[in-house]
Amino acid sequence: RPLLSWRVALLPYLEEQTLYSQFHLDEPWDSPHNRPLLENMPKVYRNLGDAPTDPHSTFYQVFVGKGTPFEDPKGLTLGAIDRADGTSNTLLVVEAGQAVPWTQPMDLPYAADQPLPPLGGIFKERFRFSKSSQAKYFRLLMVDASGRIFPKDGDERTLRALITWNGGEKVEW
Repeated sequence: RPLLSWRVALLPYLEEQTLYSQFHLDEPWDSPHNRPLLENMPKVYRNLGDAPTDPHSTFYQVFVGKGTPFEDPKGLTLGAIDRADGTSNTLLVVEAGQAVPWTQPMDLPYAADQPLPPLGGIFKERFRFSKSSQAKYFRLLMVDASGRIFPKDGDERTLRALITWNGGEKVEW
């Protein structure tokens, strides 16, 4: 099990090298040294919706388990995903139903024979800057870095096809 979240590992790629270098990578996320760094959560992980959360928590998580891009602790190559379902048909990051501390290595378990966890926790009611309701959708980041929205009442088979990287399904957007 990892000591820190993938969200910490991404910091150098989010122009947060200074913050990344402050972490003791050989210590758990809640060690006496690393725990205070929770206060420095980058804006990209922040809650912009109307759901009340701990200011050091994020809704952005990944699915982990057999068939997901994170099934192997060593990871997958983009080429392997592209040759299978394709990077535009494979989910990388999802807006979860519950927030977690951003440095904690906690994500969403996935098993094909189990119910999906709740998703879409950021906009519990409606988008605060607009009269349009966002509560009916949740956000996805695909492996190809494209952003999508998915209806909360959308087809579960389609969502499961997006979660897996090698199921052979093609999803029409």
